[in-house]
Amino acid sequence: MAARSRSVPYDAALACRTLAANDPKLARLMERAGPYTLRLKPTASPFEALLESIVHQQLNGRAAQTIHARVLALFGEAHPTAEALLRLPDVALRGAGLSANKLAALRDLGEKARSGVVPTLAHLRKLDDAEIVEHLTRVRGIGVWTVEMLLLFRLGRPNVLPVGDYGVRKGFALTFLGLDPCARVQPTDLPAADVIRKRAARWQPWCSVASWYLWRACDLAAQAAAPPAKSAKKQTAPAARRTAKRKS
Repeated sequence: MAARSRSVPYDAALACRTLAANDPKLARLMERAGPYTLRLKPTASPFEALLESIVHQQLNGRAAQTIHARVLALFGEAHPTAEALLRLPDVALRGAGLSANKLAALRDLGEKARSGVVPTLAHLRKLDDAEIVEHLTRVRGIGVWTVEMLLLFRLGRPNVLPVGDYGVRKGFALTFLGLDPCARVQPTDLPAADVIRKRAARWQPWCSVASWYLWRACDLAAQAAAPPAKSAKKQTAPAARRTAKRKS
């Protein structure tokens, strides 16, 4: 049975009230976007979460899910472990669809998990965000952004601000810099990290919630830019004329 998502381990209602009070422009976005509905992805271990992240890198959703499922199948019914990964032959992992670079990254992940560089989930929960970033970015192929996504969507840390994330940068430009939601985005339209951090002084200690709403700003912009759907009346008019001809 698949593990269920779970709610965040902080007071989301308090976070939203605080953000709205401290930043009126963000408050307007929050009103348009609606309630905060983030649910955390299930995480059996940091090792498994990082394994999934490595497999998914630079692939579209369906292809990544297919390859990830093939890799998991190599472990049988058991949860993946570092020891089990390191016992798997290269030919089996390459046969699941992994590139040479991803195979090397998974081997490094296995070694670092076995040596304790990648902590257990219980140990990870005792570390602050910066310590987690320092530990996990030692793994080949794991950068700061990947760890920030783990902090946000798996550990439920409340004060994560992924300033290098495209969606956060675009959402910031839409919300605070007047970016036209229907315009093609140019690199110069997106804010530098220090611009976001300066504004985010108002969001402490709830930057995770603010970041989630900046992603929602991108969703709202995509809806505004989408072509209008044809009305039901226009879609059914030809059929109505054919029905009238048959009756006459």
